[in-house]
Amino acid sequence: MRYALSRWAALARYLDDGRLEIDNNAAERAIRPLAIGRKKYLFAGSDAGGQRAAAIHALIETAKLNGLDPQMWLRDVLARIADYPVNRVGELPPWSWTPHAEHSATSKAA
Repeated sequence: MRYALSRWAALARYLDDGRLEIDNNAAERAIRPLAIGRKKYLFAGSDAGGQRAAAIHALIETAKLNGLDPQMWLRDVLARIADYPVNRVGELPPWSWTPHAEHSATSKAA
């Protein structure tokens, strides 16, 4: 009780502002994949391996934030990137990606 009473103003603040949540469960769920991945990152092999893992993780999470299926996006980008014109590579990140015509036809059929 002493804990709650000493922090009463902070605990009740969400009543005054409807945008505030009573807990931080949404934030906890959002960072859960990072917390679970921490053990995996210990075995990246080197600093460069850890940086590559972080870059891939950031791209996958960005794809999710943009409403994409990360596996579909990554499969399509990896299939196209070798022959893709360097001056159009800006079309491949998740925030500006559109599925390749052949890929979108096969994904609709599946």
